Amino acid sequence: MIKINEILKLLPHRYPFLLVDKILELKVGEYIKAVKNVTFNEPFFTGHFPELPVMPGVLIVEAMAQTAGILAIKTDNIKLDNKVVYFAGIDKCRFRNPVVPGDTLILEGKNVKHKGPVWKVDCTASVDDKIVTEAVLTATIAEAK
Repeated sequence: MIKINEILKLLPHRYPFLLVDKILELKVGEYIKAVKNVTFNEPFFTGHFPELPVMPGVLIVEAMAQTAGILAIKTDNIKLDNKVVYFAGIDKCRFRNPVVPGDTLILEGKNVKHKGPVWKVDCTASVDDKIVTEAVLTATIAEAK
């Protein structure tokens, strides 16, 4: 298990944009499983939507991308002082159900292809064992500018 203090060392994101709370499982080069606890205190709920708070789909995808980024970073043992993982593409993205305050979002990623600095990861986000979002995400690792 990887807790928040190590996640902060792995990802450059910070509040309010760090969307991974804990890594539950990690098989280097193959698979990752993470958690995002969705609370009513999230800043986006103020405007999305005040009467019916729903987590924006783009932020669910971002949470999956951050999870996939951790898989790449841990697999390639990347030091972030001179490298960054850039989001490069989204394929086959589907939103199945809304995510609301109080949900525990389980983020999973399976390595589809890894060639050089390019990663393709099949990702899902689920709540109560039901898939709410799925996508195949592509990322590339490059020099920080």
